[in-house]
Amino acid sequence: MAAELPSPPRSGGHVDKGLATNKVGTLSGAILGISCVAPGYTLTASIGLIVAAVGLKMPAIFIAGFIPMFLTAYAYRELNRESPDCGASFTWSTKSFGPYVGWMCGWGMVVATIIVLSNLAAIAVQFFYLFIARLLDAPAIADLAGNKFVNIATTLAFLAIATWISSRGITTSERVQFVLVGFQMIVLVVFAAVAFYHVAAGDAPANLSFSLDWFNPFTGLTIAAFAVGLTGSIFAFWGWDTCLTLGEECKDPQRTPGRAGLVCVLSILVTYLMIAVASMMYAGVGDTGVGLGNPDNSENVFGALAEPILGRWGGLVLFLAVLASSAASLQTTFLPAARTMLAMGAYGAFPKKLSVINPRFLVPSFATAVAGALTAVFYTVVTVLSERTLLDTIAALGIMICWYYGITAFACVWYFRHELFSSARNIVFKFLFPLLGGIMLIVVFVISVGESINPENGSGAAIGGVGLVFFMGFGLLALGVVLMLVMRARQPAFFRGEILTRSTPALTDDASSNVTPPQQVG
Repeated sequence: MAAELPSPPRSGGHVDKGLATNKVGTLSGAILGISCVAPGYTLTASIGLIVAAVGLKMPAIFIAGFIPMFLTAYAYRELNRESPDCGASFTWSTKSFGPYVGWMCGWGMVVATIIVLSNLAAIAVQFFYLFIARLLDAPAIADLAGNKFVNIATTLAFLAIATWISSRGITTSERVQFVLVGFQMIVLVVFAAVAFYHVAAGDAPANLSFSLDWFNPFTGLTIAAFAVGLTGSIFAFWGWDTCLTLGEECKDPQRTPGRAGLVCVLSILVTYLMIAVASMMYAGVGDTGVGLGNPDNSENVFGALAEPILGRWGGLVLFLAVLASSAASLQTTFLPAARTMLAMGAYGAFPKKLSVINPRFLVPSFATAVAGALTAVFYTVVTVLSERTLLDTIAALGIMICWYYGITAFACVWYFRHELFSSARNIVFKFLFPLLGGIMLIVVFVISVGESINPENGSGAAIGGVGLVFFMGFGLLALGVVLMLVMRARQPAFFRGEILTRSTPALTDDASSNVTPPQQVG
């Protein structure tokens, strides 16, 4: 049974959350980040959305989505060096702007993770049945993914398995991810290479010639199309900040997470551009056949391209790679959600029960289970309400990402405000990069919220004439305000600024003499 939960320290004492330490290096951190981004799953889910908005400008939109992510990565790096904490965005924004902004930032992070977990589960289910159908040459099996009862039941089973693995410790997660990430990246490189070969041989359906204009976002795009495409692109880069939530478990908490995050986001950009160009040159962006603009293929581009490019057995391997990508990300995406809830519980912003640590595996087992349960409920509700769950969850996720990433970027500028101009390095990495990244993300946030009100900018699903995407995005943020007020009434110390302040020590050797014992469950 659970041990009694001690109260968090007052007056800025360091909170030792009981996580395993000295476990994650730069490479393994980057691998866990890439796994959470899940390029295989992300590409098959987002290419159709982006092409529908911007056509051949897809590479430009990927670069445009990368820029705020890259700039914000430096904000994360600088904040992590100063204050490594598994609460990441929540902890840093609280230290910078106070408990209310910090709580809402943490809430946005948790909700974003719940949304993407449901999205991952949807892709995993699709490719699970698609793989079996093609393997057994039984097309009817693939249709099971469209049966809502079967779909929901299978999704809940996948979520249960992923929750269990995530509860077995960070080392178990790391070992599983090396295999799954390596496999999917190799298959994606082979897919692109074979697609380029077909184009060179002249037997590709579209056989487009390469053009540098594909990389120019300043021609041939309306602001509305650019914003919709950029939302999909920002979604495509989500998850790299997993590296930062593992700071307390890294071998060098001050440096390893930032390095891993930069390696992750750069690797993802190269992969996306390679697949985008290869797919466009092979299939084109038309709305018929294997064209990337075909609405029948929009939620599952690799499902349409796998066999034409790689053949039957090669296509099966690609299906397996996307399934592995979804499964890998489904498991690693629990890491940031559980660790954010752990931090919020440890600091008194969430119920203290969420800070319970499993004494054997040294992971937040209760928070992980809660994340799994919330995802199961969210996915079930959205699947019942929406005929195109993937499209709606991607659009809603873009709103959440811009919210909490943007707050974190501004938090960096404010946190270091007294030293911004003390050196050229600080001007660039603590001021200009975070400020520009934050401005870009907030602009996209405002545009995306406005666009989400119209049901036609999502799947068409609506409640009272207002798009379902609006309720999943901005509506859930508004729900956070209500829950924040409830938590303030129940646990006022955090909101009075008595627990987490700028002076709260970071995870350093100096803090080891002033710790709260880890809250464990036996």
